[in-house]
Amino acid sequence: MKNLFLILFVLVSTFGNAQNVGVNHANLSNGIAVQGYDVVSYFKENKAVKGKKEFSVKHNGAIYYFKSKENKDAFIKKPSAYEPQYGGWCAFAMGDYGEKVEINPETFKIVDGKLYLFYNAYFTNTLKSWNKNEPTLKAKADSNWKKITS
Repeated sequence: MKNLFLILFVLVSTFGNAQNVGVNHANLSNGIAVQGYDVVSYFKENKAVKGKKEFSVKHNGAIYYFKSKENKDAFIKKPSAYEPQYGGWCAFAMGDYGEKVEINPETFKIVDGKLYLFYNAYFTNTLKSWNKNEPTLKAKADSNWKKITS
Protein backbone atom coordinates (compact mmCIF):
# COMPACT_ATOMS: atom_id res chain seq x y z
CA MET A 1 0.00 0.00 0.00
CA LYS A 2 2.86 2.37 0.82
CA ASN A 3 4.40 1.69 -2.59
CA LEU A 4 1.13 2.48 -4.35
CA PHE A 5 0.83 5.75 -2.42
CA LEU A 6 4.42 6.66 -3.30
CA ILE A 7 3.86 5.91 -6.99
CA LEU A 8 0.67 7.99 -7.07
CA PHE A 9 2.42 10.86 -5.26
CA VAL A 10 5.30 10.85 -7.75
CA LEU A 11 2.93 10.75 -10.73
CA VAL A 12 0.79 13.61 -9.42
CA SER A 13 3.87 15.68 -8.54
CA THR A 14 5.45 15.09 -11.93
CA PHE A 15 2.25 15.95 -13.79
CA GLY A 16 1.75 19.10 -11.73
CA ASN A 17 5.32 20.21 -12.30
CA ALA A 18 5.09 19.62 -16.05
CA GLN A 19 2.10 21.93 -16.25
CA ASN A 20 3.79 24.61 -14.15
CA VAL A 21 6.94 24.48 -16.29
CA GLY A 22 4.82 25.20 -19.35
CA VAL A 23 3.10 28.20 -17.80
CA ASN A 24 6.22 29.58 -16.16
CA HIS A 25 8.25 29.49 -19.35
CA ALA A 26 5.63 30.15 -22.05
CA ASN A 27 5.67 33.34 -24.09
CA LEU A 28 2.29 34.73 -23.04
CA SER A 29 0.74 38.16 -23.36
CA ASN A 30 -1.92 38.57 -20.65
CA GLY A 31 -2.16 34.78 -20.58
CA ILE A 32 -2.65 34.53 -24.35
CA ALA A 33 -0.33 32.32 -26.41
CA VAL A 34 1.22 33.36 -29.73
CA GLN A 35 -0.24 36.87 -29.43
CA GLY A 36 -3.69 35.51 -30.24
CA TYR A 37 -2.73 33.79 -33.50
CA ASP A 38 -4.39 30.50 -34.39
CA VAL A 39 -1.74 27.77 -34.06
CA VAL A 40 -3.80 25.31 -36.12
CA SER A 41 -3.89 27.70 -39.10
CA TYR A 42 -0.10 27.56 -39.36
CA PHE A 43 -0.47 23.88 -40.23
CA LYS A 44 -3.75 23.90 -42.18
CA GLU A 45 -3.19 27.07 -44.22
CA ASN A 46 0.57 27.55 -43.93
CA LYS A 47 -0.02 31.12 -42.81
CA ALA A 48 -0.44 33.16 -39.66
CA VAL A 49 -4.09 33.93 -38.94
CA LYS A 50 -5.45 35.85 -35.96
CA GLY A 51 -7.76 33.84 -33.76
CA LYS A 52 -10.98 35.03 -32.13
CA LYS A 53 -11.77 35.22 -28.44
CA GLU A 54 -15.06 33.37 -29.03
CA PHE A 55 -13.05 30.32 -30.16
CA SER A 56 -10.61 30.14 -27.28
CA VAL A 57 -9.41 27.33 -25.07
CA LYS A 58 -7.19 27.22 -22.01
CA HIS A 59 -4.45 24.60 -22.12
CA ASN A 60 -1.69 24.20 -19.51
CA GLY A 61 -2.39 27.70 -18.23
CA ALA A 62 -2.21 29.40 -21.64
CA ILE A 63 -5.17 30.71 -23.60
CA TYR A 64 -5.17 29.87 -27.30
CA TYR A 65 -7.37 31.67 -29.84
CA PHE A 66 -8.64 30.03 -33.03
CA LYS A 67 -10.27 31.39 -36.16
CA SER A 68 -12.97 28.69 -36.17
CA LYS A 69 -14.63 26.04 -34.07
CA GLU A 70 -13.05 23.39 -36.34
CA ASN A 71 -9.54 24.63 -35.51
CA LYS A 72 -10.37 24.83 -31.82
CA ASP A 73 -11.67 21.26 -31.89
CA ALA A 74 -8.54 20.05 -33.73
CA PHE A 75 -6.37 21.63 -31.03
CA ILE A 76 -8.43 20.16 -28.19
CA LYS A 77 -8.11 16.72 -29.77
CA LYS A 78 -4.28 16.86 -29.84
CA PRO A 79 -2.70 20.05 -28.44
CA SER A 80 0.85 18.68 -28.68
CA ALA A 81 0.53 18.60 -32.47
CA TYR A 82 0.05 22.37 -32.63
CA GLU A 83 1.83 23.97 -29.67
CA PRO A 84 4.83 26.07 -30.68
CA GLN A 85 8.30 24.88 -29.79
CA TYR A 86 10.29 26.49 -26.98
CA GLY A 87 7.19 27.87 -25.30
CA GLY A 88 6.54 30.19 -28.24
CA TRP A 89 9.85 32.04 -27.93
CA CYS A 90 12.16 32.75 -30.88
CA ALA A 91 13.66 29.46 -32.06
CA PHE A 92 16.80 31.14 -33.43
CA ALA A 93 17.56 32.93 -30.17
CA MET A 94 16.97 29.74 -28.21
CA GLY A 95 19.46 27.93 -30.45
CA ASP A 96 22.03 30.67 -30.87
CA TYR A 97 22.37 31.85 -27.27
CA GLY A 98 19.75 30.09 -25.17
CA GLU A 99 17.62 33.14 -24.45
CA LYS A 100 13.88 33.80 -24.46
CA VAL A 101 13.30 36.43 -27.16
CA GLU A 102 9.97 37.80 -28.38
CA ILE A 103 8.61 36.71 -31.75
CA ASN A 104 6.71 38.06 -34.69
CA PRO A 105 3.87 35.53 -35.02
CA GLU A 106 3.84 36.06 -38.79
CA THR A 107 7.40 34.75 -39.07
CA PHE A 108 7.33 31.00 -38.66
CA LYS A 109 8.43 27.68 -40.05
CA ILE A 110 7.09 24.17 -39.71
CA VAL A 111 9.83 21.55 -39.45
CA ASP A 112 9.05 17.85 -39.03
CA GLY A 113 5.48 18.68 -38.01
CA LYS A 114 6.53 21.19 -35.33
CA LEU A 115 5.87 24.95 -35.24
CA TYR A 116 8.86 27.28 -34.81
CA LEU A 117 8.40 31.03 -34.33
CA PHE A 118 10.96 33.78 -34.95
CA TYR A 119 11.84 37.39 -34.13
CA ASN A 120 11.40 39.70 -37.10
CA ALA A 121 11.68 43.45 -36.53
CA TYR A 122 14.03 46.38 -37.02
CA PHE A 123 15.74 44.91 -40.10
CA THR A 124 16.39 41.59 -38.33
CA ASN A 125 14.61 38.47 -39.51
CA THR A 126 16.00 35.57 -37.47
CA LEU A 127 14.27 33.01 -39.69
CA LYS A 128 16.86 33.81 -42.38
CA SER A 129 19.68 33.13 -39.93
CA TRP A 130 17.96 29.94 -38.72
CA ASN A 131 17.69 28.65 -42.28
CA LYS A 132 21.45 29.02 -42.80
CA ASN A 133 22.26 26.57 -40.01
CA GLU A 134 19.00 24.90 -39.02
CA PRO A 135 20.26 21.43 -37.93
CA THR A 136 22.86 22.86 -35.53
CA LEU A 137 20.59 25.61 -34.20
CA LYS A 138 17.70 23.19 -33.68
CA ALA A 139 19.89 20.77 -31.70
CA LYS A 140 21.25 23.62 -29.57
CA ALA A 141 17.76 25.08 -29.08
CA ASP A 142 16.43 21.70 -27.91
CA SER A 143 19.30 21.42 -25.44
CA ASN A 144 18.97 25.01 -24.20
CA TRP A 145 15.20 24.65 -23.75
CA LYS A 146 15.71 21.52 -21.63
CA LYS A 147 18.11 23.47 -19.40
CA ILE A 148 15.65 26.34 -19.01
CA THR A 149 12.68 24.12 -18.19
CA SER A 150 14.37 21.63 -15.85
